[in-house]
Amino acid sequence: MQKKLLGLAVAGALAAPGIALAQVEVYGFVNMSFGNFKYSGDTAGNPSVSKWDVASHASNYGIRGRENIGMGQTAWFQIEQNAPMERSNNIAITPASRNSAVGVQGNWGNAFMGQWTTPWADLDALWSIGTVGGWGPVTSIIGRRETTGTAPNPNCANIHNSGGVAVPGVQGTCDAIEANGGVGHSFWRRTSQSIFYQSPVFAGVQVKLAYQTNDGKATAGTTTADPSMWSTSVQWSGLGGRVRIGAAFDAHKDFTTAGKTDTGFAVKGGWNFGFMDIGLAYEAMTYKLATGDCDARQTGIALAVPIGQGAIRASYAVAADIDDTGCVPANPAGSGGGDNGAKTWNIGYDYRFSKRTTIGVGYATIKNDPASAFAWTGQPPNAGGQASTSAAGSDPSTFFVNMVHRF
Repeated sequence: MQKKLLGLAVAGALAAPGIALAQVEVYGFVNMSFGNFKYSGDTAGNPSVSKWDVASHASNYGIRGRENIGMGQTAWFQIEQNAPMERSNNIAITPASRNSAVGVQGNWGNAFMGQWTTPWADLDALWSIGTVGGWGPVTSIIGRRETTGTAPNPNCANIHNSGGVAVPGVQGTCDAIEANGGVGHSFWRRTSQSIFYQSPVFAGVQVKLAYQTNDGKATAGTTTADPSMWSTSVQWSGLGGRVRIGAAFDAHKDFTTAGKTDTGFAVKGGWNFGFMDIGLAYEAMTYKLATGDCDARQTGIALAVPIGQGAIRASYAVAADIDDTGCVPANPAGSGGGDNGAKTWNIGYDYRFSKRTTIGVGYATIKNDPASAFAWTGQPPNAGGQASTSAAGSDPSTFFVNMVHRF
C-alpha cells in the first residue's frame, strides 16, 4: 500500500493539475556485490592485477501504471531507468533506458510499443537459475558474441540516441543494438523504436513477437543501409511450472553488413525436480560479412539446489571458437583468427531473508582463449585502467558478497 501511495504521489507530481491517476506504483531492484576482483595476465604479456570492487548488477527503478478502459481492456505504461549505484561518473542515469513502453492488454494478448527486452532475451529466465548476484553466463557469454570495435552498422558511429553525438553529414545516431560495432551485435539486448506482441497463455504455451522499425535507414557515403530486425519466441511450461522450454529465432537485417541479414536460433529451458532445478541453453548465431559467414555457438548449464531458505547455485557455459570463414581479422571477441572461444563457471550460495532481501556469497571466473576478451557487465576497469572489459587472453575472476533488495 505504501508503494502504491508513493507511486500516486510521484504520478501526481508529474501529471497536469486536476488529473487523477490510479493504480500507479514505484518499483525497483538493487543488486550489488563487494569483493576481490582479479585480471590474469593477457596475450600481450601484461601482468595480472588484483583489486577490490563494489559492483552494481543492472540495478534499476521505475514507475508503472494500469487503467481499465472498458470491454475487458487495460491500458498500461512503464518507465524504467538504470540505477548505477557506483562509478556514477562513468555511467549516466538515462530516463527510460530500460524496459519502457505503453500498451493495451486484453484476453487477446498484450500489444505495446517502446523499448523492451526481445523475445530472444526473455528466454534466459527459463534456464538461468544458477547465478548469485550478477556474475554469471547471461552477463558474459550467452547471447554476447558482440564487440565494441570500430566497424558498426554503416549508419552509426558507435554512438546511440541515449547520449551519443552524431557526426553531421557523415553518420547518424543509432540505438544500442545497431551501434554495438564490429562483427555481430548483442542478441541479449532490448530494442528501441519497436513494437511488441505477447499472446495469452494457452495450455502453457505463449508466443512473443518483436519488430524493430527501420528508423535508421540512411545513406552514408556510397553505402545505403536499411537496418531492422525481427525477434520471435515460443515457450511452454507444464507440471505446475516445473518444466519449461522455449525456442527463439531472430533476423537482424543490415546490422553487420548492408544488404545481408544476420540470424540466430536458441533453445533454452529447465526442469525443477524439487530437490534440484536444472537449466540448459543452446544458441547459434550467423553474422553475415561481405567476405563470408561468421558462425558462433554457445551452450550453458545451470543448477540450483535448495537448502533451507536459500540455495546453492552454479553455472557453466562455453563459447566455441568462431568459424573463421570470412571472420578474420575482425572476430566478435578479441582479435586475430582462431582460439577465440571462452568458458565461464560460477558457484555460490544465497539466502533469502524475505520476499525482498537476499544475501549471498560466491566465486566466478571466465577463461578466455588467447584471441578472446569476454567480460561481465559491471566489472571494474582492467589492468590498464582504461576500460571495464577484459584484454585479449586475460581471465577475470572474483570472490564476492552480494545483496539484492526489491521494492
